[in-house]
Amino acid sequence: PTAQCSMAARMSTSRTAAGGMAAQSRAWAPSLRSAPLARTRVVRVAAMQGGVPGLSPDVRTMIDQTITANKVVVFMKGVPAAPKCGFSNTVCQILRSMNIPFEGVNILADDRLRSGMKEYSEWPTFPQIYVNGEFVGGADILIDMYKSGDLVELFEREMNS
Repeated sequence: PTAQCSMAARMSTSRTAAGGMAAQSRAWAPSLRSAPLARTRVVRVAAMQGGVPGLSPDVRTMIDQTITANKVVVFMKGVPAAPKCGFSNTVCQILRSMNIPFEGVNILADDRLRSGMKEYSEWPTFPQIYVNGEFVGGADILIDMYKSGDLVELFEREMNS
């Protein structure tokens, strides 16, 4: 079952090194091993003027720019160095165990981003993972792909394209 964590958090810029979850992952890109694995950045959308949260044009543009500018993006609760939800933490640990560099975006930093993401992806929960601009899914899908080996194949194919 999918559960959501609801904590307020501030987003800060940080870089983290590999570590965490022990698993039977295969290193697919040795050249990335020395690269910082996770980046986070502040994503603030202009203040709403009395409207209802949702997918406004400025939120859509910010999301489009973020997923276009980064090979792997995780829209998550918290930041990779300090996830605020167990599912977000699990996704970060999986990506770190595979030495996958990724951009972490804290959806708790902006209510418009959080509600807009749900509409953008048509996926109700977080984290949400994008690879090469394509929505992969949430934590449950990433976990299943990791266990089956499909995630290694996805990254081998997509990260080298």
